[in-house]
Amino acid sequence: MDYHHTFNKDYIHHQKSSIITALREIVFGMEDGMVSTLGAITGIAIGSRDPQVVLLAGCVIISVESISMGIGSYLSNLSHKEVEQRKIAEEMEELKNYPEEEKEELKMIYKEDGWPEELAREMAEVAAQNPDLILKEMIKHELDIPTEESNPGLGGMFMFGAYIIGGFVPLTAYIFLPIEKALFISTPITLLGLFALGAATTRFTKQNWLKSSLRMFVLGGIALGVGLIAGTLFK
Repeated sequence: MDYHHTFNKDYIHHQKSSIITALREIVFGMEDGMVSTLGAITGIAIGSRDPQVVLLAGCVIISVESISMGIGSYLSNLSHKEVEQRKIAEEMEELKNYPEEEKEELKMIYKEDGWPEELAREMAEVAAQNPDLILKEMIKHELDIPTEESNPGLGGMFMFGAYIIGGFVPLTAYIFLPIEKALFISTPITLLGLFALGAATTRFTKQNWLKSSLRMFVLGGIALGVGLIAGTLFK
């Protein structure tokens, strides 16, 4: 049997960190856009029964929250990147000032990873002869920082766009239908969208699609329930 034809490479190779970051931002943005907007406009629709108020509130929520989420994603990822850069700078300084100690530390890291002591020592010796190599090894094994460069701006753009798309899923029904019908149409469409989003993520996570879909579905239902309760209480 040909091993290379037995497995699909997509199932056995790790995804690049940039793809994982984009997936995280898209899923977070779309899920939050659908859930937050659905919960808010459902409560507003029950409380006001005014389609213009619902549309205005929905557009304001999507506009403000998409920008806020995009900026929040950018700033949080940028802060994380700056912390990583500081750690790398400190590691470079330690390698410069304490080369023998750092070489010994790398050997101990290799041993803790399961390499035999003699081989771990040889590997550390070889790495220590190349400043770039030992820095790369310390970044990977001690600092646990991905070698692939992250892009906070791109992550913020993914979050911004995904939130807008997600937010308009529950709001679309109120654009084309009377408010009474939109109330009943918006909810199943949004829950179906959450279900589909959960299934789509399994293309990358390789988890059970039904489990992932139901998880999204249930969490969206909780947000909807809060909106219904709030709208009923403050009607």
